[in-house]
Amino acid sequence: MISNITITVLPGEEDNTSFIKAKAAQALSIKPSDITSLVFKKKSIDARRGQVKIHLMYTVYVGEEPPVSDGKGSFTPKWIKTDKNSSSVKDVIIVGSGPAGLFAALRLLEHGLRPVIIERGQSTSIRKTDIAQITISGTVDSESNYCFGEGGAGTFSDGKLYTRSNKRGDISRILSLFAYHGADEAILTDAHPHIGTDRLPGIINCMRQSIEENGGEIRFGGSCSGLEISDGTVTGVRVRTKEGESVLSAAAVILASGHSARDIYEMLAQIEAEGKTNGKPLLEEKGFAIGVRVEHPRSIIDRIQYHGTKDTSSLNAAEYRLTAQADGRGVYSFCMCPGGFIVPSATADDEIVVNGMSASGRNTKWSNAAIVVETRPEDIPDQFRNGEKYPALAGVRYQKWLEQEAKKNGKGQSAPAQLLIDFIDRKSSRTLPECSYTPGIVPSRLDSWIPPSISDRLREGFLSFDRFMHGFICREAVLVAIETRSSSPVRILRDKATMESTALSGLFPAGEGSGYSGGIVSSAMDGENAADKVAEKILGIK
Repeated sequence: MISNITITVLPGEEDNTSFIKAKAAQALSIKPSDITSLVFKKKSIDARRGQVKIHLMYTVYVGEEPPVSDGKGSFTPKWIKTDKNSSSVKDVIIVGSGPAGLFAALRLLEHGLRPVIIERGQSTSIRKTDIAQITISGTVDSESNYCFGEGGAGTFSDGKLYTRSNKRGDISRILSLFAYHGADEAILTDAHPHIGTDRLPGIINCMRQSIEENGGEIRFGGSCSGLEISDGTVTGVRVRTKEGESVLSAAAVILASGHSARDIYEMLAQIEAEGKTNGKPLLEEKGFAIGVRVEHPRSIIDRIQYHGTKDTSSLNAAEYRLTAQADGRGVYSFCMCPGGFIVPSATADDEIVVNGMSASGRNTKWSNAAIVVETRPEDIPDQFRNGEKYPALAGVRYQKWLEQEAKKNGKGQSAPAQLLIDFIDRKSSRTLPECSYTPGIVPSRLDSWIPPSISDRLREGFLSFDRFMHGFICREAVLVAIETRSSSPVRILRDKATMESTALSGLFPAGEGSGYSGGIVSSAMDGENAADKVAEKILGIK
């Protein structure tokens, strides 16, 4: 007999094997000695009210043994090794090596198509050095940074794998593929799976190895500078490197360049303006979010979320998810990083952008989250649209302007910051607490340069959050600005059924940069889906 059951225990009881076995036997009305094996499946913490509880899901085996795990989840590779020298093998160019690009490449190999990834940034090993310079010298390499490089923006991020996009594809397949390449199998069972910035680079390296061992290719240090177009069909890309520009031909192009590749949006807008799309639009504006990072001592968030529980040693660093309405717009938490730290995510020297991440242990003394305001196209000030050549890029220009304002109010890559309680009281902060943001923070009256449409709604949102999480507003909490890269302000238009550009045949926009996904898992599924549609078009596969 095989049964799936959920057992509810208190903190500290989840590691008591005999206790768990007794609870499982009680749930199935059998004796503990009848149980052959207990296989742990999933864990979730319930801290919604009163006593913190832990829900544990198990598969119970009675009279039979469970299958032996190979430590690689349930994924079995079915890649077809391709030969670039074979005339029968078709190349598909992928622009960008983020989750969408990597998972698209691996999926193409299952179809016998050869992926060629063009990545403007560097491999993870070189990228680490480039990122370190942001803190050491205050300079940003515009091609290799927290956003650009092997693995995309997700490589040096929290590595959250939780998504609600279960209609996009098979989430378990994505998690299993991560496990196959070295992620802890706990991601297959955790309610909110997470890898951690300390482990992601190694996993990404293993994915690259899988791609290359099966005939695929990844070219670093080359940015897409244009598309080769013939009679409304994309036939390849122009690639710019330090050595110059070259043309790569392909049967199709998957554009997975990420939400920070503003030059790609400019390139597409120019293609549309030049009339190469037969009057069909390539781009449209979309809503995005603008806000700040709020950081608390981890102990404060743990105490609030675990209702004053004294011993939290068996509990993970506490998370929160907050939403409110302020003057007709949503204000919400995003990318909450328990036991994490704030990092610099600018892609140019004249910007300051902040983001958050956590290592696998989530064990720093801080917890942070983006608190952002929903921003719709109609909220963009007219100055960023009127008289501009490409109206669809108004949000991009607004985003860039805010990041430049943050730079003006910071120092180098030291970010402008303010005590949360002073922000609420509309006064300057004379001193700031210790902060996890390594380039440093400098005092700034944030509402003196963040537009009222954002700052006033943030203030109202914080007041609402404190009513739900009493103690959220406190002297220990600090705001660090500015958070602008939660999603793309632009959508690259594509057909819902085929995922192909509605303006250019052979172009398949995918991932966060396309404006259709957000986060590692949803982008990975979007990349896989794009690869499937490419195979349908090229090979006639259904």
